[in-house]
Amino acid sequence: MESVCSLAPAARRHVALWLDLVRWNRPAGWLLLLWPTLSALWIASRGFPGWPLLGIFSAGTVLMRSAGCAVNDVADAAFDRHVRRTAQRPVTSGRLGRAEALAVGAGLALAAFTLVLLTNTLTIELSVSALLIAIAYPFTKRWLAIPQAYLGVAFSFGIPMAFAAASGQVPLLAWWLLLGNLFWVLAYDTEYAMVDRSDDLRIGIRTSAITFGSFDVAAVLLSYAAYLLLWLGAGLSIGLGWPFVAGVLLAAAMAAWHGWLIRGRDPARCFTAFRLNHWLGCAVYAGVVAAYALR
Repeated sequence: MESVCSLAPAARRHVALWLDLVRWNRPAGWLLLLWPTLSALWIASRGFPGWPLLGIFSAGTVLMRSAGCAVNDVADAAFDRHVRRTAQRPVTSGRLGRAEALAVGAGLALAAFTLVLLTNTLTIELSVSALLIAIAYPFTKRWLAIPQAYLGVAFSFGIPMAFAAASGQVPLLAWWLLLGNLFWVLAYDTEYAMVDRSDDLRIGIRTSAITFGSFDVAAVLLSYAAYLLLWLGAGLSIGLGWPFVAGVLLAAAMAAWHGWLIRGRDPARCFTAFRLNHWLGCAVYAGVVAAYALR
């Protein structure tokens, strides 16, 4: 009995470390992936996609984002210990072993893949590509000047997968939306990189905030503009009406506010802008849903 009682606290500590590993108490990360994926799912389905697909893509997004966090922390542990904001992450601090973290990530990815098996062959094939892209991302910071652009592909791959699952094909519209979403990822992840710029310069990590230099704020605002214009053009081309336009305009107002927040490059304000970005994506998603609901 004593051994069982002593095991329970140890198990709880491990579960707590796993939850910290996948950023469970910080849902902004998976919401950034969820809103464009669900927007694409609505567009591909020309309205409500049905509960099965909605459940598969919602749960799959959370699972894959969580798996990505585990892989990222293992890959970046040597760098993260030199960054104030990330030094206490479970793997970086040594509280969780790398093998255990990878096992957690693999389990989550397998659970997500099991959900994808409920769709169709094309979606399954795309999910394999999405997984390989996501695994490679942490290593791009060693050699790409703007790894956030690569992250934009990884964070946007739910869009073609949504089209594949809902319609059995991936039309040009899906890739157009992916391109637009890539610019949104570039905008908010540059804000994120601005938080750690001094640490990243010291340890030799490459980021868009470093590459853009004094043009970082302008690059963020231009990226927001490209995202919203590309999505607005796509929405208008398929007949989405005033609710969608209203959603995009609301998102544009948020983007302008973020530009005001980051103008002084204060790390705390840059992090606030990044953390609140999911509301911008939510505004666009709400516009899509409302446009189809009011047709």
